[in-house]
Amino acid sequence: MLVQKNVPLQSFNTFHIVAKAHALVRISGESDVQAVLADPKIVGKPKFVLGGGSNIVLTGDVKPLVLKVEVMGRRLLRETAKAFIVEAGAGENWHDFVTWTLEAGYPGLENMALIPGTVGASPVQNIGAYGVELQDRFDSLDAIDLQTGQMFTLNAAQCAFGYRDSVFKHASASDIDAGHQALGLKDRALILRVRFVLPKTWKPVLGYADIDKKMAEQGVSQPTAQQLFDWVCAIRRAKLPDPDVIGNAGSFFKNPTVTSEQCADIIARDPKVVHYVLADGSVKLAAGWLIDACGWRGKSVGQAGVYEKQALVLVNRGTGLAGSGVTGGEVMTLAKAIQTSVYERFGIRLETEPVII
Repeated sequence: MLVQKNVPLQSFNTFHIVAKAHALVRISGESDVQAVLADPKIVGKPKFVLGGGSNIVLTGDVKPLVLKVEVMGRRLLRETAKAFIVEAGAGENWHDFVTWTLEAGYPGLENMALIPGTVGASPVQNIGAYGVELQDRFDSLDAIDLQTGQMFTLNAAQCAFGYRDSVFKHASASDIDAGHQALGLKDRALILRVRFVLPKTWKPVLGYADIDKKMAEQGVSQPTAQQLFDWVCAIRRAKLPDPDVIGNAGSFFKNPTVTSEQCADIIARDPKVVHYVLADGSVKLAAGWLIDACGWRGKSVGQAGVYEKQALVLVNRGTGLAGSGVTGGEVMTLAKAIQTSVYERFGIRLETEPVII
């Protein structure tokens, strides 16, 4: 086991924020984790699990030991009468994995193409796009307990998936105030492998305006999985910046959910508000539209800015890879100013999607 000291993290986070890890260990399998947990100099000390760095904002150097997950591999695990069960290592690039499933003849993930990050991070955030969430295709995962060193497997119910939420984002009962009941794996679990169930009887998931527009343009009423994949890639590339070119963490705020009465009140004042009625009668509002309506598109605080093509995305206007880019403090100052504006105008508190470190 090699412990690297003072490791620059600009290339390990998609915002390209300048920061360092005081110490970092690369994890390629269970044995590497066991070696970390067996080291008397490390045991009991705080640890931070790092995947693709696509959903984090570093507000300073990282003091806990960084466990950089690089578990690779992807395969068809088994078939049932109704589905393919495919498995990928937690360190696999998510988009590359989606591409592989299509090329191998296992459709079902195409709506989530081009989401940045790794396979291991996908259940933590319960990633989703264009009508499909990870929980819709999830089978199970293998992880290791960073306190006990024990391996364990979780199914979908045990992951407690919610909107951009899971058991991995919540503290355990021992970590919260007495009198509350909670089960959480935040900062306790390192995911090694994830399995997905992809139905053999495939049907396209449609219903989004951008996809409807592509269907109309090409005169296609029943697209193939490959067509949907290509459309989603084209739509995302037109709207969202490439992290390799412009540092960013993807969607920075969650789309808020309100009651139908709250939505009606907003519509009365702002008839053009973009909203989607959910199955339970609640209404999801487009956070990007709310931010845009408050005049933030294209604005900056220091070297942190709001992307000109999509107000939901905050970007690095500096030169992060060269060592002089945006700071986490600038990003959070901008984020808090946006939250204040939206609350003052609409009475809605926007929640951030990335993990703030």
